[in-house]
Amino acid sequence: KDNEITLGELLTNKLEIRIPSIELVTEIATRSDNTKLLVLLDQKELLDEFLYGKDIIDLLKRYDFAEFSVEELVALLKPLAPRAYSISSSINKHDKQVHLTISSVRYDIKNRTHLGVCSTWLADDVNAGGKVLCYFSPNKHFTVPAADECPMIMVGPGTGIAPFRAFLEEREVRQASGDNWLFFGDREEKNDFIYRQELTNWQDSGLLTQLDLAFSRDQEEKIYVQTRMQQQGKKLFEWLERGAYFYVCGDALHMAKDVDKTLHSIIAEHGSLDEASAKSYVNAMKKAKRYVRDVY
Repeated sequence: KDNEITLGELLTNKLEIRIPSIELVTEIATRSDNTKLLVLLDQKELLDEFLYGKDIIDLLKRYDFAEFSVEELVALLKPLAPRAYSISSSINKHDKQVHLTISSVRYDIKNRTHLGVCSTWLADDVNAGGKVLCYFSPNKHFTVPAADECPMIMVGPGTGIAPFRAFLEEREVRQASGDNWLFFGDREEKNDFIYRQELTNWQDSGLLTQLDLAFSRDQEEKIYVQTRMQQQGKKLFEWLERGAYFYVCGDALHMAKDVDKTLHSIIAEHGSLDEASAKSYVNAMKKAKRYVRDVY
């Protein structure tokens, strides 16, 4: 853009050096003449599965005969994209504050530590009182019901709990009369039960009508939020029948799909409906903005 910039500044603050662009993957496949990778380029789901967890360095090392000059590599990198986080607080409870619920992404593959771009930057590099670039992107339908008496069912495992903490704070401030039901879970209760004290306090006060927990690794058989939904199927359908709003936040790849499938199953079973009718029931909820998702 007609401006001079150092390579360090470019790679640190301007370009995506973790997630490979499709242009880079295509060029690596072409230069290495790797048949398997070339075939994957035409199969998006399989390509996504292959690339999952891998970064640019993983690919460059794996196909080490695909060499690039600095200029060539930079031309194949995407601009650094903003990371989106759900706000986990109500502005009506915390004046001039915005709370976020962020889990630091850290994992090892082949003796290399991989770090999340924004999560570990915020955790490790940004000092208290520092400034970060941010913007707000409203999701007008993913909010508490306008009518305070409407029940809410919230499914938010892991950091997917973020908007539901905000929802519960907002309901608390409004002194809303509607029932609130949260399905929450993660790997281990000991290490992963975030907001435990707040949720316990809301149970004690009656704000949180029901809390169903699913910690998948605390027992031999893995238990997920959709497992708890199925177990509470009859009651869940009764809440839907009296107008409950159904919200899902979190992993789009697996959790949200499984929750959606379980929701259809519960409606079919406890509503005595066939598959087509259950689907129509869910579609009607979506149309009325009573089934909304914030998934990523």
